[in-house]
Amino acid sequence: MTAPVSHDAPHVPVLLDEVLEALSLHAGNVIIDATFGAGGYTRAFLDAGATVHAFDRDPDAIAAGEQWPETQGDSPRLVLHARRFSEMAASMAEAGIAQVDGIAMDIGVSSMQIDQAQRGFAFSVDGPLDMTMSQSGPTAADFVNEAAEKDIADVLYRYGEERQSRRVARAIVAARPLSTTGELAEVVRKALGYRPHSNMGGPNKDPATRSFQAIRIHVNGELDELEAGLSASEKLLSEGGRLAIVSFHSLEDRMVKTFFRDAASMNPRGSRHMPEARTAPLPRFAQLSKAIRPSAAEIDRNPRARSATLRSGVRTSAPARENVA
Repeated sequence: MTAPVSHDAPHVPVLLDEVLEALSLHAGNVIIDATFGAGGYTRAFLDAGATVHAFDRDPDAIAAGEQWPETQGDSPRLVLHARRFSEMAASMAEAGIAQVDGIAMDIGVSSMQIDQAQRGFAFSVDGPLDMTMSQSGPTAADFVNEAAEKDIADVLYRYGEERQSRRVARAIVAARPLSTTGELAEVVRKALGYRPHSNMGGPNKDPATRSFQAIRIHVNGELDELEAGLSASEKLLSEGGRLAIVSFHSLEDRMVKTFFRDAASMNPRGSRHMPEARTAPLPRFAQLSKAIRPSAAEIDRNPRARSATLRSGVRTSAPARENVA
């Protein structure tokens, strides 16, 4: 287990100023940090005077957060939920809270998880092939060693956008059993004909990155989690409540963009083959932001911010969809 996160921890929350502006916090607001991680956003929300309900499925993150003084007392300003953010609506109902003023989501693996070799999320340092955010359930090793070749190829193509997914899957099956991140990365590199310093895939781009991303997303069900979390956010936000979402790759950003456009009744009109509905649904979100990306200065300070995209919107008075989780 990692040491408790201090307020001086090196973790740097991405697009922090922009997230704070999107949420427009006021003292006394009730805010959900759907992806607590090392607590960077939560610290800023607390400093702004908000009460925060923070979610994380990673037991290390929750254990570290329990050391924060704001979790103590009869009326704690930080309430930790050791659950997936797809379960926000049910968890908040159990806490007796029907609606909140803002929700922040920082999608994907956290820096805290990447930096621990034993968690198996990265291949910069060799470690066990795990990749589970909750530290439970089927691991990446289980998947690459037991799944059918076709299923591995489908995951690599769908979640990693790996154009040579069949070749990589074939190499993975031929190399079984695999037990470490270094072994898997080397198999992927060889399958793709990668040579060190060849600049393949662009500057500083290791071709194993796409396969690691795909396997991690699959093992943790990340896109299903995001879909359920977006729906839960719609139900939980009060009128005027704000939703701010930071994503780190195109699949996530596409889902977030589509969600906001649909919720704002901005999706394309019908055609003669599929006529437009007579009555357009009331928009459930308004004041959608454009895609906001980190400045060059932020990327210089924190290279991991390079691929981040922030989108946000404001909840209207329209009722949430009936199928909201």
